[in-house]
Amino acid sequence: MSVTAENITKEYIRESKGTNRFAAVRETTVTIESGKLTVLKGRSGSGKSTFLNMAAGLSRPTSGRIVYDDRDIYSLSDRELSRLRNEYTGVIPQGQSAIFSLSVMENVLLPFTLYRQDGGEQKARELLEKLGIAHLENAMPRELSGGELRRVSIARALVKKPALILADEPTADLDDENTELVFDLLKTAAHEGAAVLTVTHENGAEDYADALWRMDSGTLEVIK
Repeated sequence: MSVTAENITKEYIRESKGTNRFAAVRETTVTIESGKLTVLKGRSGSGKSTFLNMAAGLSRPTSGRIVYDDRDIYSLSDRELSRLRNEYTGVIPQGQSAIFSLSVMENVLLPFTLYRQDGGEQKARELLEKLGIAHLENAMPRELSGGELRRVSIARALVKKPALILADEPTADLDDENTELVFDLLKTAAHEGAAVLTVTHENGAEDYADALWRMDSGTLEVIK
């Protein structure tokens, strides 16, 4: 599946002297291609996460559209868009996103249980094993470190083998060994056909990139 941002912008209204419109993402057209790991770099506040959230169907563009294959996702109803995200996307958000009333395994299987779908246990255990937290499948999130919680969110995003993976600083809180492991997982998912976009500050992320983008003050530039 390809994901194309067509002439998208994102602006916010805020009280300030002079203009009260802030351009978080300036007009851009770009495609996240299937089969490639795309790395998006840039300083904090440059618009990277805003772009990713628009691509994920989580934040409506001010103008332009996001197209999954031939579907303008923001033309869908909220229910249709939620279903599409569940079927096709895996999102690794910034920060901690575990539900603290659920065990690690229950958190990982959320993409299945939200729509009462069966299966997923074998893939979930494979991911927990690869991420080095298989021994924690029955633990509760309050018992985990920040790095372990990060790996739970990665497993949850990948458990349905989504066609689109959007990762926002997926290696935050991780040491060098686990950072390499996560990028290897994302690279493998891309080479198995997924369209993968990773927002990161990680040094060396370019080494994993099939495509490299940079964002500065809301302007996205394709480097390679």
